[in-house]
Amino acid sequence: MRIPRPLKKPTTAVPETNPAPPAKGKRKIRPALHSTIGPRAAAKRPGESDLRFAPLTPSRWPDFVELFGPHGATGGCWCMWWRQTAKEFNARKGAPNKRAMKALVDSGRIPGILAYRDGRAVGWCSLAPREEFPRLERSRILERIDETRVWSVVCFFIARSERRRGVATGLLRAAVAHARKKGAKVVEGYPVEPRTGEFPDAFAFHGTASTFLAAGFREAARRSETRPIMRVRVRP
Repeated sequence: MRIPRPLKKPTTAVPETNPAPPAKGKRKIRPALHSTIGPRAAAKRPGESDLRFAPLTPSRWPDFVELFGPHGATGGCWCMWWRQTAKEFNARKGAPNKRAMKALVDSGRIPGILAYRDGRAVGWCSLAPREEFPRLERSRILERIDETRVWSVVCFFIARSERRRGVATGLLRAAVAHARKKGAKVVEGYPVEPRTGEFPDAFAFHGTASTFLAAGFREAARRSETRPIMRVRVRP
């Protein structure tokens, strides 16, 4: 397969404080630091330099299927968990979810970004306007901070042999670059920040706070000890 050209990546973050206090009657959230990034590339982590990134389109569907394998990444998900209710997801694990993702891709929508190394897909990042993810809209912990229209990065899947090689950070930067091209002003993520030590890779599909920090994001709110909401503002 022809290796796709890399998406343009953003530059390093410049933090700015967010002075807006929580509204009366709302659960208290932490004061935030936001950052602003532009179209130039940030310093790369080890392992990123030979990666290439491309949006998932119909022509790249076979690469996505090969990466996700027979189990659809984990438990027949096929990256549909955020796009369905719990009842829908439990009823559609496996082949129905695969068909649903294929229909989404065939419709011309871009549900995420693939990472390639040596012509092989080695990682995936799911992103879209926040309103495309019903689970986010119903989450108490991850509910909207304000009325800002944001794009949301909700999921990563990295090939086992490629983990801890900078793939997730590279994907996140490429996702922000893609969102910027589509007109996004703010990109938001919902990583995990474990209380102590590390946690199994299988539970890291939300991404880690350290990955988002490395890609220029800053914490914007926190309603759970382990689940910050992180944002980056995007310059044209």
